[in-house]
Amino acid sequence: MNFASPWWLLGLLVVAALVVAYVWLLRRRRRDVVRFTNLELLESVAPRRPGRWRHLPAIGLIAALAVLTVALAGPQAMAKVPRNRATVMLVIDVSLSMKATDVAPTRLAAAQAAAKQFADQLTPGVNLGLVSFAGTAAVLVSPTTDRNSVKNGVDNLQLAESTATGEAIFTAMQSIDTFSRSLQGGPDAAGVPPPSRIVLLSDGTQTVPGPDGENDPRGSFTAAAEAKTRGIPVSTISFGTSYGTIELDGGRTPVAVDDASMERIAQLSGGRFFTAATESELRAVYSDLSEELGYEEREVDASRPWMVGGFVLLIGGLGAGILLGRRLP
Repeated sequence: MNFASPWWLLGLLVVAALVVAYVWLLRRRRRDVVRFTNLELLESVAPRRPGRWRHLPAIGLIAALAVLTVALAGPQAMAKVPRNRATVMLVIDVSLSMKATDVAPTRLAAAQAAAKQFADQLTPGVNLGLVSFAGTAAVLVSPTTDRNSVKNGVDNLQLAESTATGEAIFTAMQSIDTFSRSLQGGPDAAGVPPPSRIVLLSDGTQTVPGPDGENDPRGSFTAAAEAKTRGIPVSTISFGTSYGTIELDGGRTPVAVDDASMERIAQLSGGRFFTAATESELRAVYSDLSEELGYEEREVDASRPWMVGGFVLLIGGLGAGILLGRRLP
């Protein structure tokens, strides 16, 4: 445990001195009693006290002083604190492969249901935006704390041809940058912009600018490396199975997920990589992400329990003194 004002702990030396003084007074009183040889007179002027219970008031007050001294030192503890002003861009693939039924009822329908749950679970203070992409990418909802607008955007996702994964990441980064600059006050007092993250859900290989164009200037790997430079990790979710197919041009076309590319994007950007082959798995991934993105570990003031404990001990010591001796110790 850390302390905001550790020099207050020197007050514990005063507490220790009081303990020593109290013990010394007890021993001195015993010596005085032994020297008092007239026991009958002693019995009349100093009636019996309630044995060991008579020490309760002093113990309570000294303990209260020790606990309140620790409280004054400002104990600090690590705690999960909701993030505020953070920005998360949810980027969803709407290429034709998302109509595959290997995830019931379809990949897109399952992704929509899980994405809306993610929006509801995310900490209210986090700004959430939505980008959809196929052959091109579009910002459907700019970062906002209004979850209904994001869920409405998710409901209105429409399938289209091709998969421009790199373009989607660049578009999400541009939206984050625009929103961060528009925030009142901009960066915090230390000049650091609000934290941001991209959550990318896709099921297939990039086709624009080509399956082998990840390192193209607008390719997915180039975009991921740029996200790393800007301090915007991209957490990727590879959604679907290896046996998915869609009906295209009168035949069945395989649309297996591309785990390798999605994992590479996460690695290059400093994000995390997830796989999900069912809607329930996707919901679990989003739940994990909402916990990670919505909260942060931070040192917070932990003096309140100490103050409450000190107050209780103080009242207990005063009460014991009144009840046992009809006076304060």
